[in-house]
Amino acid sequence: MRKLIEFDDDTFDKLKQLGRDRMATLQELADEAFADLLKKHGIPIDLKDALRRSARLQEATRPQDRAKPRTTAANAARKRGRKR
Repeated sequence: MRKLIEFDDDTFDKLKQLGRDRMATLQELADEAFADLLKKHGIPIDLKDALRRSARLQEATRPQDRAKPRTTAANAARKRGRKR
């Protein structure tokens, strides 16, 4: 899909120079800039990124492994200061 973006002359000259310095096209610079912008706002860039985020959300909402609760007798013995 093609879209037009307008730059002022000074900005365009700087982007062209940056592209020359990095041996990148203006399209590559734009792709990098928009990917960074989406990442900054928490929007997945592609399917792989969306799946990674989804997996992290599932891990965060999953109940954590909790220690096995002590039995009543073990609690009573601990309170009395003895090991059972």
